[in-house]
Amino acid sequence: MVLRSCSSCFLLYFSPTLLSDLLVPLVYFRSLSRFFPPLLLAVALFCPASLRAQVLDDSTKVLYGAKTTRILREADILREQYEGRIIDTTLTNQMQARYWFHDSTYQQDLGNVGTASRRLLWEPNLELGARFGRNVFDKYVRNSATIPYYDTRSPYTFFRFIQSGYGEQVFELSYTRSIGKNANVGLAYERFASNKVLQPRGREGLAEHSNVLLFGRFQSKNDRYYGLFNINTSRHRVAEQGGIRYQAEDTLDNGNFRPRGLFEYNLETVNLTQALNQDDRDEVRLVQTYRLLGKGLTAYHIVDWKRQFNRYNDVLQTPLQFYPRAVRSVSLTNDRAEYRQVDNTVGIMGNTSAVGYRLYGRYRDGLLKVSRSYQDQQSTLVSTLPNPRPHYSQLFVGGTAEFRYRKLIAVETAGEVLAAQLEPKGKALSEYWFRALARLGPLSGEFLSASYSPTLTQQQFSGNHYNWEHTSEAAAFRNTLVNQITGRIGQKLGRHYLDASGSFVTINDLVYYNQQAEPAQLPEAKVLLIGTLRHRFNLGKFFFDNQGTYTSGGDGEGLRIPSLVTNSKVYYQDYLFKKAMFTQIGAEVYYQSRFRGYDYSPSTQQFYLQDHFIIRNYSVADVFLITDIKTVSVFLKVAYLNQGFYDFGNGYFASPYYTGLPRRFQLGLKWQFFD
Repeated sequence: MVLRSCSSCFLLYFSPTLLSDLLVPLVYFRSLSRFFPPLLLAVALFCPASLRAQVLDDSTKVLYGAKTTRILREADILREQYEGRIIDTTLTNQMQARYWFHDSTYQQDLGNVGTASRRLLWEPNLELGARFGRNVFDKYVRNSATIPYYDTRSPYTFFRFIQSGYGEQVFELSYTRSIGKNANVGLAYERFASNKVLQPRGREGLAEHSNVLLFGRFQSKNDRYYGLFNINTSRHRVAEQGGIRYQAEDTLDNGNFRPRGLFEYNLETVNLTQALNQDDRDEVRLVQTYRLLGKGLTAYHIVDWKRQFNRYNDVLQTPLQFYPRAVRSVSLTNDRAEYRQVDNTVGIMGNTSAVGYRLYGRYRDGLLKVSRSYQDQQSTLVSTLPNPRPHYSQLFVGGTAEFRYRKLIAVETAGEVLAAQLEPKGKALSEYWFRALARLGPLSGEFLSASYSPTLTQQQFSGNHYNWEHTSEAAAFRNTLVNQITGRIGQKLGRHYLDASGSFVTINDLVYYNQQAEPAQLPEAKVLLIGTLRHRFNLGKFFFDNQGTYTSGGDGEGLRIPSLVTNSKVYYQDYLFKKAMFTQIGAEVYYQSRFRGYDYSPSTQQFYLQDHFIIRNYSVADVFLITDIKTVSVFLKVAYLNQGFYDFGNGYFASPYYTGLPRRFQLGLKWQFFD
């Protein structure tokens, strides 16, 4: 049976047996277009030739599908694993908001999609040398080194759309196809957006992120040469609100602040109404490998060019209430910074079933440009000249070595060192990281040591509200030194799977942002004890997944980490309607203990320590229903179902003076086309 659209833009081919399977997702697809009017048009233009869930021959046998579409990543190519992996079609974590973006770790954010965020739990830094240090929007940006490439026998289209009643929106559309047997090209577009919940004027936008990705993969006919290439560009805009401005009625009779009275959401008053943060990023990455002597000796080359531009502007209120000071203008802030960097890596590698190695050298050329404009007392626009452009030329060497014996024994080592700093001139403090891991069956142990310099933003900043200089020999920060020992056990016992780890961490000379939102160095060492536990099991068709992380020593000066973070999920899954529909229904609860969370400075784009606000312990419970029909999955979710169920007020704080979103309904759709 063939259905032709009136516009003749594309054809839908399907057999009578698939008609009932497609009706349900098509109804959802039509309803979603009310939230996002260009949705149907975008899909139609993106797949002008055909829009088919699967390809069938005359006997209705599936020719193309998930098993004929393979994913390869750069890490696979650098391990000489070219066979690829089957594309993921599971329902796991589709409804979990942490997995909607490009960093699925636990985060402290400002309570909404697109806002600034930082990783909540401790993780060591393995980036050496010159680096910009503006990372609060990294969660939403694709990493060009980890994007998927494809090996497809037929064109493959991926579509995802998520919408909530409070304006949260996720849209993703990608298309890839092979050119002959040895090449594949693709294009992807994604958009994240949210509306204001605090002091909105109608459905006023809060944040918007858009990303365009062009990628390609090529291999020679004799499989000796492999090439990966991508162009990755993103644009991020967020209206900074500065948190809730508490009024006199939010204070108790004894003068103490009453945070539980700040959950009126749209009735609350915010500190900033005209501030805007802009984060633009562009990156071009090329990876090439050439096999010299089988898998024992392969040469490779990586060139990576990236640019990041940040701008913060605000028309200031009089008198100043939110900012600590106005250095140059009391009426306008317009701070700009741009960092450009080129990394050129050349190396050799070899891999067999038992051993693997990789040796490389990398040259980095970086350039930082800072500028600003402001108004004087006569409201005359004055533009300053850019600061002297700091130029960075650095040389790194590193490598990895691995030994494996089946799945029983494994020994791995990896490391990198800053070998030379060519510019700026002067003696550079040694920077390095080294990691060694040994595994015996379910047991493993790891040692990590890293010494790294502060970021360029921590070393120097010049703006209308903050200025610091730590580049001279007298004022320069020392390198931060981290040593970490970790032990793990992962064991499956029948229906139970246990994964546990414990870490002992020492941190010396930590560079952080203090209570004045300026960089400082901690003179004493920090000691962390970290324990994580995950337990998964099932009872028939009921599945349980519980995990938690306990951190000791994460409070005090320099670091702020909640002592306990847990996430628990229980769901029932089974087939319905003669196995035509696979369904999960369940609940998920996130819990976080009380801690003095970081405050946020929008003009510097940094989280910093504060001692006046305690984020109470809270839990967020969600219930969800997700169904899968062939290549279409739809989920329905009520987020923060337990709002108002406990005596902490009608909500919770994601950051000081930033409330998390209230109870809301979320709808999501994922559709994969294999031709």
